[in-house]
Amino acid sequence: MTRLFTWVVNNLDAFIGLLLALTVAILGLTSTVSQEVVNSAILLILALLAQAMLRDRLRRETNEHQVRHVLGDTRDRLTELVPQMREITGPDGALNRAREAIDSVSMVRVLNGTEVGQALAEARRHTDRWDFKGGTGTYTRAVTLPECLDHARKRNATLRFAIEIIDPTDEGVCERYARFRRSLAPDAPGERWTVDRTRKESFATVLAACWHLQRSGLLTIDVRLSPRMTTFRYDLSSSCVIVTQENPQTPALRIDRKELYYNRYNIELQSSREQSRRVPIEAAAQVKLDDEPSVEQVRRLFTALGLPLPRSFGDRDVADIVGKAIQARDPYA
Repeated sequence: MTRLFTWVVNNLDAFIGLLLALTVAILGLTSTVSQEVVNSAILLILALLAQAMLRDRLRRETNEHQVRHVLGDTRDRLTELVPQMREITGPDGALNRAREAIDSVSMVRVLNGTEVGQALAEARRHTDRWDFKGGTGTYTRAVTLPECLDHARKRNATLRFAIEIIDPTDEGVCERYARFRRSLAPDAPGERWTVDRTRKESFATVLAACWHLQRSGLLTIDVRLSPRMTTFRYDLSSSCVIVTQENPQTPALRIDRKELYYNRYNIELQSSREQSRRVPIEAAAQVKLDDEPSVEQVRRLFTALGLPLPRSFGDRDVADIVGKAIQARDPYA
């Protein structure tokens, strides 16, 4: 009822005209009034209709004027906002700066679980260089170096390899590293990390580098020995750098070549190598290594490299080094 009453009030003139027309029609049909009265009523009704039409036109014109006014104000405001929008969306605008900030945050990708192994395998597949810095290089000599060489042979391409590991002749750093590895997780049976084991692992990586170098004309290799221990491992290929830790459950970081920090890590690894002791790997040519190097060959090799084995290492220890170097197993398999 409220809605009906409101409609009647808003359209009162038309409503009166409708009632008047109905009343005159009824009176005319019953001959209650004369024809002159009916004609006069018709003229009155027409006048009311004309007034209603004029009122509607006036409302439409008023509305059109208001719309034009609103559109004009909107146009003026948009004109004022265009320079500000250009400042926001332009090449040097806030929007682009925000996008660059977001991109810089996502430069580093976090890898978990099997993603780490997959990323390393993909990096090995097409690379022509590999820079490693870490502990004793166990995974590097067991997986990285052999697979990179295999892919290089298939492509008939050269491979440049750089390795930086802890110095096996430095008992202090070997002790620190062994203590660090023991703190990570319980050792497997027979695999307790000691100073001697740490030394053997590093010596085995040097031996593996020499052994592969004598068997591949595609390989260029640089081996450095550091007096400092690092808890991180850096693997830099031609496509990315991957940073891992000794604990395989710890997430790894991947930075692609196109990102800024790839070059930063490249500089970091180069600077670190320059501060480490270089192994004169070219001297390895003085001692020809068999497919299964003998204990005597290994002793003469390390003497030629300026890395004499500890006097406490017997033939069994040397044979253990040969096994770790030539028959190395993936420590995470």
